[in-house]
Amino acid sequence: MDMPLVCVSLRGCTISEVLKDAASATAAGADLVEVRLDLLWSKKEVIIEEKTDASSKKDDQKIKKNVIFTPQEMDYLDLDSVLISLRQGIVLPVILTCRPKREGGYFPGNEEQRLEVLKKAIESGVSWVDLEINIDPNQRSKLFELAKKGGTKIVASSHVTDESPSSEEISHDVRENKNLGDVIKICYNSSGRTDGINLFEAAWDLKNSEIKTSIMGIGQAGDWTRIHSPLLGQAIVYTTMENGWHLAQKGMINATDLKIAWAMLEYD
Repeated sequence: MDMPLVCVSLRGCTISEVLKDAASATAAGADLVEVRLDLLWSKKEVIIEEKTDASSKKDDQKIKKNVIFTPQEMDYLDLDSVLISLRQGIVLPVILTCRPKREGGYFPGNEEQRLEVLKKAIESGVSWVDLEINIDPNQRSKLFELAKKGGTKIVASSHVTDESPSSEEISHDVRENKNLGDVIKICYNSSGRTDGINLFEAAWDLKNSEIKTSIMGIGQAGDWTRIHSPLLGQAIVYTTMENGWHLAQKGMINATDLKIAWAMLEYD
């Protein structure tokens, strides 16, 4: 069977952190990486909470880490130098993304400024750019044509904060937007088995179509379509170099663990 491209979403709020994660992704055998430009406009803070039950021993206390990203001002980042550093420092094909706050991102500026960032990203000659489906149609059309002219491929994405609808609605959304990019990426919140099944069934329904997809959830059971993406005929599967039990709760999966799972399931 045709295998999906394994994309590692790079971590970090600084160029040095992103490049370090990119090197790890390369060593892990990733096919491409995603750089979240909006994260480079933010600062990360880790808040550690310790909880101990009155009846528990001190050694049994639970430690919970909360990561908070705080958007900075627009002049916090020199975009031109960042794009040069990314081009010089990453050997794999790159998807450049600048996610707006309305879809869970951290970009601090207005929409006009964000579209200018995406324009510069395309003009940098990047392999892929992520263009949200809900960008103003006229503005999106200009970015679409610019990307096609320069040979940059497009991920047409939609990140919905609501829980996943029925599989039929998901399939309909993908088909309705099939001409907006080279790959249609749909991501919903997922809170368990029902949402996971909806996402899986939608991906299964679309597997024999000509539409290249990347369908996933954020939350419990959101990783089902990632793990079984070869079976579902998905084009790109998004992963991370992060490790930990918490990934399953977020619907995410480590890139190396994903490849081990594929081998065990005899997908590769």
